[in-house]
Formats: sequence, C-alpha cells, structure tokens
Amino acid sequence: MNLMSTFHVGGYWLLLFIVLIVIEIITLGLTTIWFAAGSLVAFLLSLFHVPLPIQIIVFLVVSVILFVLTRPIAMKYFNKDREKTNINSVIGKCALVIEKIDNLHATGKVELDGMEWSARATKDTDIYQNGDVVQIIDVKGVKLIVKKEEK
Repeated sequence: MNLMSTFHVGGYWLLLFIVLIVIEIITLGLTTIWFAAGSLVAFLLSLFHVPLPIQIIVFLVVSVILFVLTRPIAMKYFNKDREKTNINSVIGKCALVIEKIDNLHATGKVELDGMEWSARATKDTDIYQNGDVVQIIDVKGVKLIVKKEEK
C-alpha cells in the first residue's frame, strides 16, 4: 500500500470514529462508544501502515473486549439515575392479588396501579390468595412474576 491508500483507509476509520461518537452523543445508550474506541485504534494502526485485514481484526477485537469487560460497569454507574419508562418500571413494585396465584393450575391475577395483570409465582409451590400483597420480581411476556412482599 502506498501513502495515499493508507491515508484513504485511515480516513474511513476516522470517519467511522466520528459517526459512532455522534451516535453515542445523541443516544447516550453506551453502545457505540466501544466501537468508536476500536475504530480509533484501527485508525492509529493505519497511520503505521499496518495491513487492512489486521486493522479490521484489531477493530473487532478491541471493540468486543471493551464492550464485554466495561459495559456492565459503565451501565451500573452511568445509567443508574435513568428513570425506567417501559415495562421494567414495575419491577420492585407491590401489587394486590385479585385472583388466586397458583402456577400448577395456571391461575393468578394482580392489580397494579389500577390495572389488572396476569401473574405467576416465582416458585411453582408458592400459592398466593386474594388480598395478599406481592412484590413484582420480573416480567415474562405479559405476565408479572411475583413473590410474597418482603417487609
């Protein structure tokens, strides 16, 4: 590769870096930042005339390693103040059992914030009666997974 083609490839890595950073700034989703770092490393390699296949491999390896090793930590600290706005916002809330919850008989309904939901217990052996207060542990499809409220 001559100097002009090396710069040309490096320009693509730099362009990719800028696009990924802009996407990250717009979304604040902590998803593209890892790939932006990988493209920056690949750009630096292109300046040293490293062959393109190696640049691509390094881009992928750096991006995946950063994503796997640092994303859980970053999500814990950077997104902890985000308000949950989807179905996961009900996790941790308490609901009132309005129909006996019995996994073995596939029955159970709770009332949460004035709405009726199908519900299942976390354990098949747990049975909750009308009037019991349960805590929502998870959401599976359209069913709330509940257990006895912790006091």
